[in-house]
Amino acid sequence: MVSACATPRTQIKNSLVDKGLSEPTADCMAERMVDRLSTGQLLKIRGLKKFEKKNAGDISANEFVKYTRALQDPEIIGVVSSSAIVCAF
Repeated sequence: MVSACATPRTQIKNSLVDKGLSEPTADCMAERMVDRLSTGQLLKIRGLKKFEKKNAGDISANEFVKYTRALQDPEIIGVVSSSAIVCAF
């Protein structure tokens, strides 16, 4: 459970880990995403149901990018894609 007092970055990072991304990848991507996306867009990402109850490291950033396309938001897709690329290194 994510604390209401947690920063947006921490909330997004925890959500990404819960969706199966590794902790380092989720942390890197969350840092970039909170600076580039609106609160509404971040909530859309947190609401992705495809990855409910995954273990950290179960999915790749590439796989996560693929499923964010279902949100049909070009800005989300662009930010998530570029974040996945940057955070892979």
